[in-house]
Amino acid sequence: MSSTLLPKPQMRGLLGKRLRFHIVGALIASLGSAVLYKYGVAEPRKRAYADFYKNSDAIKDFEAMREAGVFESVQPKNS
Repeated sequence: MSSTLLPKPQMRGLLGKRLRFHIVGALIASLGSAVLYKYGVAEPRKRAYADFYKNSDAIKDFEAMREAGVFESVQPKNS
């Protein structure tokens, strides 16, 4: 039987080495997710809200809902 020498396994510092590797990976993944969310979801949502309120007329909406009979406390103008 031929015996070959196997390298000794690393016993000291293994946890620290693995944690350093995984913490760096988790940090990169979380920053990437945050950037993707900011520019993929938050910025388009802000733009959509800004466009909606830029062209919005609350008085016109109120008058349309009043004429449709949505409100119980306010009668339509035609009645």
